[in-house]
Amino acid sequence: MQKPVRESVDLSAYPDLVVILLGFRVRRWRGILSLFKLGPGFAAIKRDVPDGLLLDENFLFGLNHLGIRQYWRDYESLEAFTRSAPHSIWWRDFLKDSGGAGFWHETYRMKGGMEAVYIDMPKPMGFGRFAPARDPKGPFMTARARLGHG
Repeated sequence: MQKPVRESVDLSAYPDLVVILLGFRVRRWRGILSLFKLGPGFAAIKRDVPDGLLLDENFLFGLNHLGIRQYWRDYESLEAFTRSAPHSIWWRDFLKDSGGAGFWHETYRMKGGMEAVYIDMPKPMGFGRFAPARDPKGPFMTARARLGHG
């Protein structure tokens, strides 16, 4: 019998760490096309790592539900990335037509605050399974505002 090895990490060098979970769920056949449109963007992130991105990991929730977990040095780096191309272009286009797919993200800050948005998901997930829904409009339109730092 081998005793398990127990390990942990020292995050003191990352006081502004931000973790974001993202998901993309194919809801209809045409959602597969939406997924293929994202492929080059995912590859670009791996090839040309944005400033502040510490780690980007892909995983599967299911055959039709892909996930990404990212660790960012700070919220400002994450926000700068989301406001630049190609992310900003994809986001603008997705909000016009989800293309048979659903998308969500949940953001967690070391300094406090959590937020989420779910778009065209077939059923509640994550925070949405236990917390009351809130319309992401007006004062809750942006992730920064939902984190309470607007």
